[in-house]
Amino acid sequence: MSKFRFEDIEIWELAIEILDMCMEIADILEQAHLYRFAEQLRASGLSISNNIAEGSGSNSDNEFNKFLNYSRHSAFEVANITIYLIHKKLIGSDWKPKMIDKLDILCRKITNFQKTLKRIK
Repeated sequence: MSKFRFEDIEIWELAIEILDMCMEIADILEQAHLYRFAEQLRASGLSISNNIAEGSGSNSDNEFNKFLNYSRHSAFEVANITIYLIHKKLIGSDWKPKMIDKLDILCRKITNFQKTLKRIK
């Protein structure tokens, strides 16, 4: 069975876990008719894993690194949205440790992966 390169990358797997949480929160937001927040959270959550996947198909480590940066930026966007939603009590504070801790770990792992790409040269 064929596999794409990104399916074997740990940061992509973690990004998918975060995306699952984004989708779960977005469903909660839609029940409260907060469609714009739901849409933004889904888009930024999906962007994290999409950029890892897209970058893994690059022909150079420099290009892959660029996509990893985009992925980190999207992770920060998800963190900001989550913190704001908690601040406004639009979602429960129990989401903060679940989501923010995973995002922090992901960003650190992306940075370490980027360092690995630079050493390979």
